[in-house]
Amino acid sequence: MKIYADHAATTKMSDAAVNTLLCMSKEVWGNPSSLYEHGQKAKEVLEQAREDVASVINADPKEIYFTSGGSEADNQAILTAAEIGRKQGKKHIISSAFEHHAVLHTLEKLRREGFDITLLDVHENGIILPCEVEDAIRDDTCLVTIMYANNEIGTIQPIREIGAVCRRKKVLFHTDAVQAVAHIPVDVKADNIDMLSSSAHKFHGPKGTGFLYCKKGIQLSNLIEGGAQERGKRAGTENVPGIAAMATALKEMDGKKMPAAARLTKLRDRLIEGLQQIPHSALNGDAKHRLPGNVNFCFEGIEGESLLLLLDDKGIMASSGSACTSGSLDPSHVLLAIGRIHDVAHGSLRLTLGEENTEEEVEYIIKSVKEVVEYLRGFSPVWRELMSGEREFIL
Repeated sequence: MKIYADHAATTKMSDAAVNTLLCMSKEVWGNPSSLYEHGQKAKEVLEQAREDVASVINADPKEIYFTSGGSEADNQAILTAAEIGRKQGKKHIISSAFEHHAVLHTLEKLRREGFDITLLDVHENGIILPCEVEDAIRDDTCLVTIMYANNEIGTIQPIREIGAVCRRKKVLFHTDAVQAVAHIPVDVKADNIDMLSSSAHKFHGPKGTGFLYCKKGIQLSNLIEGGAQERGKRAGTENVPGIAAMATALKEMDGKKMPAAARLTKLRDRLIEGLQQIPHSALNGDAKHRLPGNVNFCFEGIEGESLLLLLDDKGIMASSGSACTSGSLDPSHVLLAIGRIHDVAHGSLRLTLGEENTEEEVEYIIKSVKEVVEYLRGFSPVWRELMSGEREFIL
């Protein structure tokens, strides 16, 4: 049995998205900036994709800018707000300690340029409170950037309330919604969002495509110079087939979002219930306010890397954190942010389910994780010290 349970890392392209990609690659290969028929046909496809993406998040098509993915969109949004703030003499930015590295590394870059960065502490349940955001806002705050749903522990933030705080305080609000768009309802107007980032490969679209929503009136700063594409805000000939496939995937996911979420939530809760039976284990993040398919656990006395390798031997594909940092031996910064100590954070497992996963697969995962954890603890010196009383249990 082969079970893919790492949908937060990437998703398989849907048949509809693949068909769109192939069709457009063969038939709509013109440059959308060209004035002749082939170019204008590509332009029509590009603008239809813009309308389709905008409709899913309740935006105006002119507020959608196509990018290479979520990381580029995060960078452009944050650097835009920083440039606006710099011109106004405002150089304070608020974020959280468990953002994606596309956000954290960009903020570190700005810190080196003289910006004051406040990273809010995250509660043990993985939630940022709107009142804490409000308390952190100063007269010189130019941006608040808080992710919609965490990529590792899946916790969904009170984005609408945080956005309302920012509107009241007249501070720009950006959210990294890479994990949220197409999986939970997102409405940029109702959620009081000024800028939003997303990436196609998280919702069964092609890798290397994404989009940035930027509210009308905000003057985007350019990351890439050299052409008039994307209304002069992102130079380079647009990847029309990839963008069209992204729009197809997003619309397809949006059309079945609610029944899919209900089914995945049921599978998720069964998986949580089963893994909680393992002694000295703990769910990371809030049990309810989390993405429908996300399950993240720590198991005391083992190493996450060994757990992943043995699960792979059993046909289960999972992760111990973000795919962007899976090659690192350091414990997850997300788990450290919610208060897990290093020794415990090293024994983490992230399982993220998709629409093709079944109840049978969930039961197999529960059985397999129990077996592997027991096996690894059998020859773990840390586990022996815990069992003998030389160390105290934490979980």
